[in-house]
Formats: sequence, structure tokens, C-alpha cells
Amino acid sequence: MRNGLYSLHMHMLDGVKGRDSGVIILRDGMLIGGGPYFWSIGTYTAGDGSWKGEFTTNQHTPLPDRFARPLAGGQEVTSGFSGTFTDDEAEVFGTSLVGTRSLAFAPP
Repeated sequence: MRNGLYSLHMHMLDGVKGRDSGVIILRDGMLIGGGPYFWSIGTYTAGDGSWKGEFTTNQHTPLPDRFARPLAGGQEVTSGFSGTFTDDEAEVFGTSLVGTRSLAFAPP
């Protein structure tokens, strides 16, 4: 996995309607990312076209739509992922632990 700035797009699975987009910086096993409402920090390992890692996400700005509900409800969320990568893109499938519930996510 090359160090760099990446565009991130994901959708929630398991019958949950949710999605997120943002950017992520990968550098020597560390990841930092975010978007207009959330930020994340974590670690990853990569080799032979596959990678895996974990990250923690927090909300930094309230959503502008008062009827929209963030999946995390303002609480810190821990996620794990694994997937594959090539020279110019990567895919991951992962799980986030929100309270006592686990929610799966994947690319759109």
C-alpha cells in the first residue's frame, strides 16, 4: 500500500441505511482521515496485495439535517477492516462496533 492521500467511500450493510465519504492519509502503517462531520485515526498493515487494520472514529461537527441520525449517535466507534489493494485503488470490508451492536461496511 503506497503512502498517500486517498478518497474514501463506504456504505453500511446489514439492512442499515448509511454511507460516508471523505479522505484518508496512509503513511507507514498509520491512517488519519475524515470528512465534514467525522474524523478517524488508526493503524494498518499491508503486503502482497492485501491489507488490514483498525481505526477509531469520532464526530467533530453536528449534522445540518436535524432529522438525520449519525450511526454512532455522537459516541466514539471502533472499526476493523481487511481487503485488497492494487497500485491505484483499494477495497475493504469491515465491521464497526457501535455500543453493543456491530455494523458491517463495504465500498458502494
